[in-house]
Amino acid sequence: MPTVYLIRHAQASFGKSDYDRLSPSGEQQAVLLGKALVARGVTPALVVSGAMRRHAQTATLAGFTPEVDQGFDEFDHEEVIVAHKPAYRRRAVMLADLARTGRPGRAFQEMFTAATERWARGGDGYTESFTDFCERSEAAVRRTAERLGKGETALVFTSGGPIAAVVSRLLSGGDELWPSLNPVTINTAITKVVSGRSGLTVVSYNEHAHLDGTGLLSYR
Repeated sequence: MPTVYLIRHAQASFGKSDYDRLSPSGEQQAVLLGKALVARGVTPALVVSGAMRRHAQTATLAGFTPEVDQGFDEFDHEEVIVAHKPAYRRRAVMLADLARTGRPGRAFQEMFTAATERWARGGDGYTESFTDFCERSEAAVRRTAERLGKGETALVFTSGGPIAAVVSRLLSGGDELWPSLNPVTINTAITKVVSGRSGLTVVSYNEHAHLDGTGLLSYR
């Protein structure tokens, strides 16, 4: 049956002014991912990515040339943060606030969790609502699967948010699992979705054996 592998991008440049590029560790993760896909005998009939640079870089370093489908783009995390904390429109203010906590990494995660919860609850101030984002992500996977013939495979290089949205909808029929799934999506992890008579089914989530024992496992 047709199979869609949803792959989260490799580690981006968290904490840098330009987040949307792979870190040195992310580049290593992407190369390992490519080797793992070859070892699994994956020969895709279709390779797709979101429009982010980190998506394309991951695909390229893994050995693939994707076509772009913006339906697989991540949500605008900067807009979500600013809607929660308007002062953080100035990045310097956010960094200073986080630094004052003495544990900036943890403080950012706590702030970001609160910001995404506000968005998911239907708060205002967003160009794209949470529901619209989840619907966009699900639609992108469905149209990708529809392009596959019997036994064909697609690789999709995307982000943790769209993957969590798709998995939540396929497992629960709604979006309530997204807040739990999104934070634990691992960089370059593979989620397998198959297309059968009953529709799309998640058969594995967040596989990352190619990172075991490498010291390269990361969530951001």
